[in-house]
Amino acid sequence: MNLITRFRLQVGAIVLLVLLNFSTVMAQSDPTGERRVTGTYAIKNATITTSPGKTVENATILIKDGLILAVGANVTIPKEAQIIEADSLYIYPGFIDGASNAGVSKPTDPDRPSNFNPSNPPDELAGITPWRSVLDYYDGNNSQVSEWRKVGFTIAQILPEGGMLPGKAAIVTLGDASSTNVLAQQTAMSAKFRGMGRGMYPGTQLGVIAKFRDLYKNATYSSEHGRLFASNAGLQRPEINKTYEAFYPVLDKNIPIIFEVSNDLEIRRALSLQKENGFNIVLTGVNEADAVIDEIKAANAKVLLSIKLPDDKVTKSKVEDKSEEVQARTKRVIEAYELALKQAAILEEAGIPFAFGSMGGRSADLHKNIKIMIENGLSETAALSALTTNPANILGIQKFAGSLEKGKLANMVIMSDPIFSEDAQIKHVVADGYIFTYDISKKKKGGDEEATVAIEGSWEYVSDTPAGSSGGIMDIKKDGDLYTGTISYDDPAGGGKASSEMKDINISGNYLTFSFDVSAGGMSIDVSVSGDILGDEFSGNMSLADFGTFPLNATKKPKRN
Repeated sequence: MNLITRFRLQVGAIVLLVLLNFSTVMAQSDPTGERRVTGTYAIKNATITTSPGKTVENATILIKDGLILAVGANVTIPKEAQIIEADSLYIYPGFIDGASNAGVSKPTDPDRPSNFNPSNPPDELAGITPWRSVLDYYDGNNSQVSEWRKVGFTIAQILPEGGMLPGKAAIVTLGDASSTNVLAQQTAMSAKFRGMGRGMYPGTQLGVIAKFRDLYKNATYSSEHGRLFASNAGLQRPEINKTYEAFYPVLDKNIPIIFEVSNDLEIRRALSLQKENGFNIVLTGVNEADAVIDEIKAANAKVLLSIKLPDDKVTKSKVEDKSEEVQARTKRVIEAYELALKQAAILEEAGIPFAFGSMGGRSADLHKNIKIMIENGLSETAALSALTTNPANILGIQKFAGSLEKGKLANMVIMSDPIFSEDAQIKHVVADGYIFTYDISKKKKGGDEEATVAIEGSWEYVSDTPAGSSGGIMDIKKDGDLYTGTISYDDPAGGGKASSEMKDINISGNYLTFSFDVSAGGMSIDVSVSGDILGDEFSGNMSLADFGTFPLNATKKPKRN
Protein backbone atom coordinates (compact mmCIF):
# COMPACT_ATOMS: atom_id res chain seq x y z
CA MET A 1 0.00 0.00 0.00
CA ASN A 2 1.57 3.30 -1.02
CA LEU A 3 2.03 6.26 1.27
CA ILE A 4 -0.72 8.43 -0.19
CA THR A 5 -3.28 5.61 0.00
CA ARG A 6 -2.33 4.86 3.59
CA PHE A 7 -2.58 8.53 4.46
CA ARG A 8 -6.04 8.93 2.97
CA LEU A 9 -7.26 5.81 4.70
CA GLN A 10 -6.22 7.24 8.03
CA VAL A 11 -7.32 10.83 7.75
CA GLY A 12 -10.92 9.64 8.07
CA ALA A 13 -9.97 8.60 11.58
CA ILE A 14 -9.81 12.01 13.10
CA VAL A 15 -10.91 13.25 16.36
CA LEU A 16 -12.25 16.08 18.24
CA LEU A 17 -10.45 18.38 20.36
CA VAL A 18 -9.69 21.47 21.83
CA LEU A 19 -9.84 25.13 21.21
CA LEU A 20 -6.80 27.36 21.33
CA ASN A 21 -8.54 30.53 22.39
CA PHE A 22 -5.47 32.70 22.63
CA SER A 23 -7.44 35.91 22.33
CA THR A 24 -8.91 36.11 25.83
CA VAL A 25 -8.41 39.02 28.20
CA MET A 26 -4.71 39.81 28.32
CA ALA A 27 -4.78 40.72 31.97
CA GLN A 28 -5.70 37.11 32.62
CA SER A 29 -3.65 35.34 29.97
CA ASP A 30 -1.65 36.45 26.95
CA PRO A 31 -0.47 33.43 24.99
CA THR A 32 -0.60 35.54 21.84
CA GLY A 33 2.53 37.37 22.93
CA GLU A 34 1.07 40.73 21.93
CA ARG A 35 3.14 42.47 24.57
CA ARG A 36 6.69 42.96 23.41
CA VAL A 37 9.63 43.95 25.58
CA THR A 38 10.81 46.97 23.61
CA GLY A 39 12.16 49.04 26.49
CA THR A 40 14.35 48.24 29.49
CA TYR A 41 12.96 45.69 31.95
CA ALA A 42 14.28 44.31 35.22
CA ILE A 43 12.84 40.99 36.37
CA LYS A 44 13.65 41.11 40.05
CA ASN A 45 14.04 38.74 43.03
CA ALA A 46 13.80 35.50 41.07
CA THR A 47 15.73 32.27 41.32
CA ILE A 48 17.63 32.31 38.04
CA THR A 49 19.38 29.32 36.52
CA THR A 50 21.73 30.95 34.04
CA SER A 51 22.92 27.60 32.69
CA PRO A 52 22.65 23.99 33.87
CA GLY A 53 24.19 23.70 37.31
CA LYS A 54 24.52 27.47 37.82
CA THR A 55 21.74 29.09 39.85
CA VAL A 56 21.57 32.49 41.54
CA GLU A 57 19.07 33.16 44.34
CA ASN A 58 17.22 36.49 44.73
CA ALA A 59 18.63 37.59 41.40
CA THR A 60 17.69 40.14 38.78
CA ILE A 61 17.85 39.86 35.02
CA LEU A 62 18.01 43.13 33.08
CA ILE A 63 16.88 43.07 29.45
CA LYS A 64 16.44 45.64 26.70
CA ASP A 65 14.94 45.17 23.26
CA GLY A 66 15.09 41.39 23.58
CA LEU A 67 18.75 41.19 24.72
CA ILE A 68 20.20 40.51 28.16
CA LEU A 69 22.09 43.47 29.66
CA ALA A 70 22.96 41.90 33.01
CA VAL A 71 22.02 39.01 35.29
CA GLY A 72 22.95 38.30 38.89
CA ALA A 73 22.32 39.09 42.53
CA ASN A 74 23.84 42.61 42.46
CA VAL A 75 22.54 44.11 39.24
CA THR A 76 22.27 47.90 39.13
CA ILE A 77 18.81 48.77 37.83
CA PRO A 78 18.68 51.96 35.71
CA LYS A 79 15.98 54.54 36.42
CA GLU A 80 14.22 54.00 33.10
CA ALA A 81 13.77 50.27 33.69
CA GLN A 82 10.32 48.88 34.30
CA ILE A 83 10.49 46.52 37.25
CA ILE A 84 8.74 43.16 37.21
CA GLU A 85 8.59 41.52 40.63
CA ALA A 86 9.30 37.82 40.31
CA ASP A 87 9.34 36.72 43.94
CA SER A 88 8.99 32.93 44.24
CA LEU A 89 9.41 32.43 40.46
CA TYR A 90 12.11 30.37 38.73
CA ILE A 91 13.76 31.47 35.48
CA TYR A 92 15.54 29.19 33.00
CA PRO A 93 17.03 29.66 29.54
CA GLY A 94 14.48 29.17 26.77
CA PHE A 95 14.37 25.61 25.47
CA ILE A 96 15.82 24.80 22.04
CA ASP A 97 14.30 22.12 19.80
CA GLY A 98 16.99 20.39 17.76
CA ALA A 99 14.65 18.88 15.17
CA SER A 100 11.09 20.07 14.67
CA ASN A 101 8.49 20.00 11.91
CA ALA A 102 5.98 22.20 13.73
CA GLY A 103 4.35 24.52 11.22
CA VAL A 104 6.01 22.77 8.26
CA SER A 105 3.83 21.51 5.40
CA LYS A 106 4.74 18.86 2.86
CA PRO A 107 5.25 20.03 -0.74
CA THR A 108 2.81 18.78 -3.35
CA ASP A 109 4.13 15.88 -5.37
CA PRO A 110 4.70 16.78 -9.04
CA ASP A 111 2.84 15.00 -11.81
CA ARG A 112 4.57 12.10 -13.48
CA PRO A 113 5.82 12.80 -17.01
CA SER A 114 4.40 10.83 -19.92
CA ASN A 115 7.73 9.02 -20.39
CA PHE A 116 8.04 8.16 -16.68
CA ASN A 117 10.61 5.45 -15.92
CA PRO A 118 10.15 4.01 -12.40
CA SER A 119 13.69 2.60 -12.39
CA ASN A 120 15.17 6.05 -12.99
CA PRO A 121 12.62 8.71 -11.96
CA PRO A 122 13.34 12.46 -11.93
CA ASP A 123 14.89 13.55 -8.63
CA GLU A 124 11.85 15.47 -7.50
CA LEU A 125 9.54 12.49 -8.00
CA ALA A 126 12.01 10.26 -6.16
CA GLY A 127 11.99 12.50 -3.07
CA ILE A 128 15.42 13.95 -3.87
CA THR A 129 15.07 17.71 -3.40
CA PRO A 130 18.09 18.83 -1.33
CA TRP A 131 17.91 22.31 -2.88
CA ARG A 132 14.56 23.09 -1.21
CA SER A 133 14.43 25.40 1.80
CA VAL A 134 12.14 24.45 4.65
CA LEU A 135 11.31 28.14 5.06
CA ASP A 136 9.27 28.02 1.84
CA TYR A 137 6.91 25.61 3.60
CA TYR A 138 6.92 27.06 7.13
CA ASP A 139 3.98 28.89 8.70
CA GLY A 140 4.72 30.58 12.03
CA ASN A 141 0.98 31.10 12.54
CA ASN A 142 0.37 27.36 12.67
CA SER A 143 -1.09 26.22 15.99
CA GLN A 144 1.64 23.59 16.31
CA VAL A 145 4.17 26.39 16.84
CA SER A 146 2.20 27.86 19.73
CA GLU A 147 1.76 24.40 21.26
CA TRP A 148 5.51 23.82 21.46
CA ARG A 149 6.18 27.34 22.68
CA LYS A 150 3.62 26.77 25.43
CA VAL A 151 5.80 24.01 26.89
CA GLY A 152 8.94 26.19 26.86
CA PHE A 153 10.55 26.04 23.41
CA THR A 154 11.75 29.42 22.16
CA ILE A 155 14.02 28.34 19.27
CA ALA A 156 13.71 25.40 16.89
CA GLN A 157 15.61 23.92 14.00
CA ILE A 158 12.86 23.09 11.55
CA LEU A 159 13.25 20.24 9.07
CA PRO A 160 11.49 19.84 5.70
CA GLU A 161 8.92 17.16 4.94
CA GLY A 162 9.43 14.80 2.03
CA GLY A 163 11.40 11.81 0.81
CA MET A 164 14.99 10.66 1.26
CA LEU A 165 16.54 14.12 0.77
CA PRO A 166 13.69 16.60 1.36
CA GLY A 167 15.78 19.78 1.61
CA LYS A 168 17.65 22.14 3.91
CA ALA A 169 16.81 22.97 7.52
CA ALA A 170 16.61 26.41 9.15
CA ILE A 171 16.66 27.80 12.68
CA VAL A 172 13.78 30.02 13.80
CA THR A 173 12.66 31.69 16.97
CA LEU A 174 9.13 30.92 18.12
CA GLY A 175 8.25 34.58 18.53
CA ASP A 176 5.50 36.69 17.03
CA ALA A 177 4.32 35.37 13.67
CA SER A 178 4.47 38.85 12.09
CA SER A 179 8.27 38.68 12.28
CA THR A 180 10.40 36.56 9.97
CA ASN A 181 11.77 34.83 13.09
CA VAL A 182 14.67 33.42 11.05
CA LEU A 183 17.98 33.04 12.89
CA ALA A 184 19.81 30.98 10.27
CA GLN A 185 19.08 29.42 6.88
CA GLN A 186 20.49 26.31 5.21
CA THR A 187 21.69 24.92 8.55
CA ALA A 188 21.70 21.23 7.63
CA MET A 189 20.79 18.86 4.83
CA SER A 190 17.93 16.61 5.90
CA ALA A 191 18.10 12.91 5.04
CA LYS A 192 15.91 9.86 5.70
CA PHE A 193 16.04 6.15 4.96
CA ARG A 194 12.72 6.48 3.21
CA GLY A 195 11.98 6.27 -0.47
CA MET A 196 8.84 7.64 -2.06
CA GLY A 197 7.44 4.15 -2.64
CA ARG A 198 4.81 3.88 -5.36
CA GLY A 199 6.88 1.32 -7.24
CA MET A 200 9.82 3.55 -8.08
CA TYR A 201 13.53 3.58 -7.28
CA PRO A 202 14.70 3.99 -4.59
CA GLY A 203 11.79 2.29 -2.85
CA THR A 204 13.65 0.43 -0.10
CA GLN A 205 16.21 1.33 2.54
CA LEU A 206 18.96 -0.46 0.64
CA GLY A 207 17.90 1.40 -2.48
CA VAL A 208 18.08 4.70 -0.60
CA ILE A 209 21.59 3.87 0.62
CA ALA A 210 22.76 3.00 -2.90
CA LYS A 211 21.20 6.17 -4.32
CA PHE A 212 22.77 8.31 -1.57
CA ARG A 213 26.22 6.91 -2.34
CA ASP A 214 25.74 7.61 -6.04
CA LEU A 215 24.59 11.19 -5.43
CA TYR A 216 27.39 11.93 -2.98
CA LYS A 217 30.05 10.59 -5.35
CA ASN A 218 28.67 12.51 -8.32
CA ALA A 219 28.39 15.69 -6.25
CA THR A 220 32.05 15.30 -5.30
CA TYR A 221 33.05 14.93 -8.96
CA SER A 222 30.89 17.91 -9.90
CA SER A 223 32.46 20.09 -7.21
CA GLU A 224 36.01 19.12 -8.25
CA HIS A 225 35.19 19.73 -11.92
CA GLY A 226 33.84 23.17 -11.10
CA ARG A 227 36.97 24.14 -9.18
CA LEU A 228 39.27 22.90 -11.94
CA PHE A 229 37.29 24.72 -14.61
CA ALA A 230 37.49 27.97 -12.65
CA SER A 231 41.28 27.83 -12.37
CA ASN A 232 42.39 26.13 -15.59
CA ALA A 233 42.00 26.81 -19.31
CA GLY A 234 41.02 24.22 -21.88
CA LEU A 235 38.55 22.25 -19.75
CA GLN A 236 35.02 21.40 -20.77
CA ARG A 237 32.42 23.54 -19.05
CA PRO A 238 30.70 21.62 -16.22
CA GLU A 239 26.97 20.96 -16.45
CA ILE A 240 24.74 22.62 -13.88
CA ASN A 241 22.95 20.13 -11.62
CA LYS A 242 21.04 21.62 -8.69
CA THR A 243 20.96 18.32 -6.80
CA TYR A 244 24.75 18.01 -6.86
CA GLU A 245 25.24 21.70 -6.05
CA ALA A 246 23.02 21.31 -2.98
CA PHE A 247 25.67 18.90 -1.62
CA TYR A 248 28.53 21.42 -1.88
CA PRO A 249 28.09 22.93 1.63
CA VAL A 250 28.10 19.36 3.00
CA LEU A 251 31.25 18.46 1.06
CA ASP A 252 32.95 21.59 2.41
CA LYS A 253 31.76 20.68 5.93
CA ASN A 254 29.98 23.99 6.30
CA ILE A 255 26.78 22.19 7.27
CA PRO A 256 26.07 18.63 8.49
CA ILE A 257 23.68 16.02 7.21
CA ILE A 258 20.93 15.43 9.76
CA PHE A 259 19.80 11.82 9.41
CA GLU A 260 16.38 10.84 10.73
CA VAL A 261 16.73 7.39 12.31
CA SER A 262 14.22 5.18 14.10
CA ASN A 263 16.30 2.27 15.42
CA ASP A 264 19.85 1.06 15.97
CA LEU A 265 20.05 -0.49 12.48
CA GLU A 266 19.34 2.87 10.85
CA ILE A 267 21.90 4.50 13.16
CA ARG A 268 24.51 1.99 11.98
CA ARG A 269 23.62 2.60 8.35
CA ALA A 270 23.84 6.39 8.74
CA LEU A 271 27.19 6.13 10.53
CA SER A 272 28.47 3.76 7.85
CA LEU A 273 27.68 6.35 5.18
CA GLN A 274 29.36 9.02 7.29
CA LYS A 275 32.50 6.92 7.76
CA GLU A 276 32.62 6.16 4.04
CA ASN A 277 32.22 9.78 2.91
CA GLY A 278 33.49 11.90 5.81
CA PHE A 279 30.65 14.42 6.19
CA ASN A 280 29.57 15.86 9.53
CA ILE A 281 26.52 14.07 10.89
CA VAL A 282 23.65 14.70 13.29
CA LEU A 283 21.33 11.83 14.25
CA THR A 284 17.75 12.75 15.05
CA GLY A 285 14.82 10.69 16.30
CA VAL A 286 17.26 8.52 18.25
CA ASN A 287 15.59 6.03 20.60
CA GLU A 288 17.93 3.00 20.48
CA ALA A 289 21.41 4.33 21.19
CA ASP A 290 22.51 1.75 23.79
CA ALA A 291 23.77 -0.77 21.20
CA VAL A 292 25.77 1.75 19.15
CA ILE A 293 27.44 3.95 21.76
CA ASP A 294 30.96 3.16 20.54
CA GLU A 295 30.03 3.83 16.91
CA ILE A 296 28.46 7.19 17.81
CA LYS A 297 31.59 8.20 19.70
CA ALA A 298 33.91 7.09 16.90
CA ALA A 299 31.98 9.18 14.37
CA ASN A 300 31.81 12.20 16.68
CA ALA A 301 28.13 12.21 15.77
CA LYS A 302 25.75 14.69 17.35
CA VAL A 303 22.64 13.14 18.88
CA LEU A 304 19.08 14.45 19.06
CA LEU A 305 17.12 12.10 21.30
CA SER A 306 13.44 11.59 20.57
CA ILE A 307 11.15 12.97 23.26
CA LYS A 308 8.65 10.24 22.37
CA LEU A 309 8.57 7.27 24.72
CA PRO A 310 6.89 3.93 24.02
CA ASP A 311 3.49 3.02 25.39
CA ASP A 312 3.61 1.05 28.64
CA LYS A 313 0.52 -1.07 28.02
CA VAL A 314 2.43 -4.33 28.30
CA THR A 315 3.92 -3.53 31.71
CA LYS A 316 0.37 -3.35 33.05
CA SER A 317 -0.72 -6.63 31.51
CA LYS A 318 -1.65 -9.55 33.72
CA VAL A 319 0.11 -12.64 32.39
CA GLU A 320 0.24 -14.88 35.46
CA ASP A 321 -2.40 -17.18 34.01
CA LYS A 322 -0.84 -17.23 30.53
CA SER A 323 1.45 -19.86 29.03
CA GLU A 324 5.19 -19.85 29.69
CA GLU A 325 5.80 -18.77 26.11
CA VAL A 326 3.50 -15.76 26.49
CA GLN A 327 5.06 -14.87 29.85
CA ALA A 328 8.58 -15.07 28.37
CA ARG A 329 7.58 -12.93 25.39
CA THR A 330 5.93 -10.39 27.67
CA LYS A 331 9.04 -10.28 29.86
CA ARG A 332 11.19 -9.45 26.83
CA VAL A 333 8.80 -6.69 25.80
CA ILE A 334 8.87 -5.22 29.32
CA GLU A 335 12.67 -5.31 29.36
CA ALA A 336 12.77 -3.51 26.01
CA TYR A 337 10.33 -0.90 27.34
CA GLU A 338 12.41 -0.30 30.46
CA LEU A 339 15.56 -0.02 28.35
CA ALA A 340 13.86 2.61 26.17
CA LEU A 341 13.26 4.75 29.24
CA LYS A 342 16.97 4.62 30.09
CA GLN A 343 18.34 5.81 26.74
CA ALA A 344 18.95 9.36 27.98
CA ALA A 345 20.74 8.07 31.09
CA ILE A 346 22.86 5.72 28.93
CA LEU A 347 23.96 8.62 26.72
CA GLU A 348 24.80 10.72 29.78
CA GLU A 349 26.82 7.89 31.34
CA ALA A 350 28.68 7.42 28.05
CA GLY A 351 29.63 11.11 28.04
CA ILE A 352 27.74 11.88 24.83
CA PRO A 353 26.14 15.35 24.97
CA PHE A 354 22.68 15.09 23.47
CA ALA A 355 19.71 17.34 22.87
CA PHE A 356 16.02 16.68 22.25
CA GLY A 357 14.11 16.68 18.98
CA SER A 358 10.33 16.99 18.97
CA MET A 359 9.59 15.29 15.63
CA GLY A 360 7.12 12.48 16.15
CA GLY A 361 6.32 13.58 19.70
CA ARG A 362 3.52 15.48 21.39
CA SER A 363 4.03 18.77 23.17
CA ALA A 364 1.73 17.62 25.99
CA ASP A 365 4.15 14.76 26.76
CA LEU A 366 7.38 16.79 26.94
CA HIS A 367 7.66 17.49 30.67
CA LYS A 368 6.10 14.16 31.65
CA ASN A 369 8.51 12.16 29.50
CA ILE A 370 11.59 14.04 30.67
CA LYS A 371 10.57 13.36 34.27
CA ILE A 372 10.25 9.66 33.36
CA MET A 373 13.79 9.77 31.94
CA ILE A 374 14.99 11.35 35.19
CA GLU A 375 13.26 8.61 37.19
CA ASN A 376 15.23 6.14 35.06
CA GLY A 377 18.68 7.53 35.75
CA LEU A 378 19.06 10.81 33.85
CA SER A 379 20.39 13.62 36.05
CA GLU A 380 18.41 16.86 36.26
CA THR A 381 21.49 18.80 35.15
CA ALA A 382 21.84 16.67 32.02
CA ALA A 383 18.10 16.98 31.33
CA LEU A 384 18.28 20.78 31.44
CA SER A 385 21.44 20.70 29.31
CA ALA A 386 19.56 18.70 26.69
CA LEU A 387 16.96 21.47 26.54
CA THR A 388 19.36 24.43 26.51
CA THR A 389 23.16 24.40 26.19
CA ASN A 390 23.55 21.13 24.29
CA PRO A 391 21.20 22.02 21.41
CA ALA A 392 22.79 25.48 21.24
CA ASN A 393 26.20 23.86 20.77
CA ILE A 394 24.92 21.26 18.29
CA LEU A 395 23.22 23.94 16.18
CA GLY A 396 26.16 26.34 16.48
CA ILE A 397 24.14 29.14 18.09
CA GLN A 398 25.81 29.09 21.51
CA LYS A 399 27.08 32.65 21.06
CA PHE A 400 23.57 34.05 21.42
CA ALA A 401 21.39 31.27 22.87
CA GLY A 402 21.31 28.39 25.34
CA SER A 403 22.10 30.30 28.55
CA LEU A 404 21.17 33.53 30.28
CA GLU A 405 24.23 35.78 29.94
CA LYS A 406 25.00 39.36 29.01
CA GLY A 407 24.63 39.94 25.28
CA LYS A 408 22.53 36.84 24.58
CA LEU A 409 18.92 36.68 23.46
CA ALA A 410 16.46 37.19 26.30
CA ASN A 411 14.72 33.89 25.57
CA MET A 412 13.56 32.36 28.82
CA VAL A 413 11.05 30.18 30.61
CA ILE A 414 9.60 31.51 33.86
CA MET A 415 8.11 28.83 36.09
CA SER A 416 6.13 28.61 39.32
CA ASP A 417 8.45 26.00 40.86
CA PRO A 418 11.78 24.30 40.12
CA ILE A 419 11.60 22.93 36.60
CA PHE A 420 11.48 19.19 37.28
CA SER A 421 9.43 19.31 40.45
CA GLU A 422 5.95 17.81 40.57
CA ASP A 423 4.18 21.17 40.88
CA ALA A 424 6.18 23.07 38.24
CA GLN A 425 4.08 25.03 35.74
CA ILE A 426 5.09 27.53 33.08
CA LYS A 427 3.82 31.05 33.80
CA HIS A 428 5.66 33.01 31.08
CA VAL A 429 7.72 32.25 28.00
CA VAL A 430 9.83 35.06 26.53
CA ALA A 431 10.74 34.44 22.88
CA ASP A 432 12.31 36.98 20.53
CA GLY A 433 11.34 39.82 22.84
CA TYR A 434 7.68 38.78 23.13
CA ILE A 435 6.14 37.76 26.44
CA PHE A 436 3.67 34.87 26.29
CA THR A 437 1.70 34.46 29.51
CA TYR A 438 -0.20 31.38 30.61
CA ASP A 439 -2.67 30.72 33.39
CA ILE A 440 -1.49 28.64 36.33
CA SER A 441 -4.12 26.42 37.90
CA LYS A 442 -4.19 24.69 41.24
CA LYS A 443 -2.99 21.12 41.03
CA LYS A 444 -4.50 17.99 42.41
CA LYS A 445 -2.60 15.76 44.77
CA GLY A 446 -1.78 13.43 41.89
CA GLY A 447 0.01 16.21 40.01
CA ASP A 448 -2.54 17.10 37.34
CA GLU A 449 -4.23 20.48 37.37
CA GLU A 450 -7.83 20.60 38.44
CA ALA A 451 -10.18 20.78 35.51
CA THR A 452 -11.57 24.25 34.93
CA VAL A 453 -14.06 23.11 32.29
CA ALA A 454 -16.66 20.36 32.02
CA ILE A 455 -15.90 17.92 29.23
CA GLU A 456 -18.62 15.33 29.89
CA GLY A 457 -21.13 15.15 27.09
CA SER A 458 -21.34 14.74 23.35
CA TRP A 459 -19.10 16.72 21.03
CA GLU A 460 -19.42 17.11 17.28
CA TYR A 461 -16.12 17.66 15.52
CA VAL A 462 -14.70 18.44 12.10
CA SER A 463 -11.06 18.07 11.08
CA ASP A 464 -9.42 19.37 7.92
CA THR A 465 -6.51 17.56 6.26
CA PRO A 466 -4.93 17.61 2.81
CA ALA A 467 -7.32 14.77 1.92
CA GLY A 468 -10.41 16.81 2.85
CA SER A 469 -12.72 17.33 5.81
CA SER A 470 -13.99 14.57 8.05
CA GLY A 471 -15.99 14.48 11.23
CA GLY A 472 -17.83 12.50 13.86
CA ILE A 473 -19.00 12.44 17.45
CA MET A 474 -17.06 12.13 20.67
CA ASP A 475 -18.95 11.00 23.77
CA ILE A 476 -17.23 11.51 27.13
CA LYS A 477 -18.39 10.23 30.50
CA LYS A 478 -16.97 10.67 33.97
CA ASP A 479 -16.38 7.57 36.10
CA GLY A 480 -15.23 8.66 39.54
CA ASP A 481 -11.99 10.61 39.04
CA LEU A 482 -11.48 9.16 35.56
CA TYR A 483 -12.97 9.79 32.14
CA THR A 484 -14.06 7.28 29.53
CA GLY A 485 -15.29 7.86 26.01
CA THR A 486 -15.76 6.76 22.43
CA ILE A 487 -15.05 8.55 19.18
CA SER A 488 -16.73 7.93 15.83
CA TYR A 489 -15.07 8.56 12.49
CA ASP A 490 -15.41 7.78 8.79
CA ASP A 491 -14.56 4.10 8.38
CA PRO A 492 -11.38 3.85 6.21
CA ALA A 493 -12.78 0.63 4.73
CA GLY A 494 -15.92 2.47 3.64
CA GLY A 495 -19.49 1.78 4.60
CA GLY A 496 -20.20 4.61 7.00
CA LYS A 497 -18.85 5.24 10.48
CA ALA A 498 -16.58 3.28 12.80
CA SER A 499 -15.80 3.96 16.44
CA SER A 500 -12.94 3.52 18.86
CA GLU A 501 -12.32 3.78 22.58
CA MET A 502 -10.75 7.03 23.73
CA LYS A 503 -7.66 6.32 25.81
CA ASP A 504 -5.76 8.28 28.45
CA ILE A 505 -8.32 11.10 28.60
CA ASN A 506 -6.78 13.86 30.69
CA ILE A 507 -8.09 17.34 31.44
CA SER A 508 -5.56 19.68 33.07
CA GLY A 509 -6.96 23.15 33.66
CA ASN A 510 -8.62 23.76 30.30
CA TYR A 511 -6.14 21.59 28.37
CA LEU A 512 -7.46 18.27 27.10
CA THR A 513 -5.51 15.32 25.71
CA PHE A 514 -6.39 11.78 24.67
CA SER A 515 -5.60 9.17 22.04
CA PHE A 516 -7.33 6.37 20.16
CA ASP A 517 -6.53 3.64 17.65
CA VAL A 518 -7.81 3.30 14.10
CA SER A 519 -7.67 0.13 12.04
CA ALA A 520 -6.89 0.94 8.39
CA GLY A 521 -5.81 -1.49 5.72
CA GLY A 522 -4.62 -4.05 8.26
CA MET A 523 -2.64 -1.46 10.21
CA SER A 524 -3.36 -0.05 13.65
CA ILE A 525 -2.82 3.72 13.57
CA ASP A 526 -2.31 5.69 16.77
CA VAL A 527 -4.05 9.08 16.75
CA SER A 528 -3.38 11.59 19.52
CA VAL A 529 -5.18 14.86 20.15
CA SER A 530 -4.57 17.86 22.39
CA GLY A 531 -5.62 21.45 22.85
CA ASP A 532 -7.46 24.05 24.94
CA ILE A 533 -11.14 24.45 25.73
CA LEU A 534 -13.23 27.59 25.99
CA GLY A 535 -16.84 27.10 27.01
CA ASP A 536 -18.52 24.76 24.55
CA GLU A 537 -15.96 25.27 21.79
CA PHE A 538 -12.82 23.25 21.12
CA SER A 539 -9.95 23.68 18.72
CA GLY A 540 -6.54 22.06 18.67
CA ASN A 541 -4.36 19.49 16.96
CA MET A 542 -4.54 15.84 16.05
CA SER A 543 -1.44 13.83 15.21
CA LEU A 544 -1.54 10.75 12.99
CA ALA A 545 1.52 8.60 13.56
CA ASP A 546 4.04 9.48 10.81
CA PHE A 547 1.60 11.49 8.71
CA GLY A 548 1.67 14.85 10.45
CA THR A 549 -0.42 17.06 12.66
CA PHE A 550 -3.65 18.77 11.60
CA PRO A 551 -6.12 21.25 13.12
CA LEU A 552 -9.60 20.31 14.26
CA ASN A 553 -12.62 22.06 15.76
CA ALA A 554 -15.56 20.80 17.81
CA THR A 555 -18.71 22.04 19.49
CA LYS A 556 -20.45 20.56 22.52
CA LYS A 557 -23.99 19.46 21.72
CA PRO A 558 -26.73 20.77 24.05
CA LYS A 559 -28.16 18.33 26.58
CA ARG A 560 -31.59 16.99 25.81
CA ASN A 561 -34.27 17.51 28.45
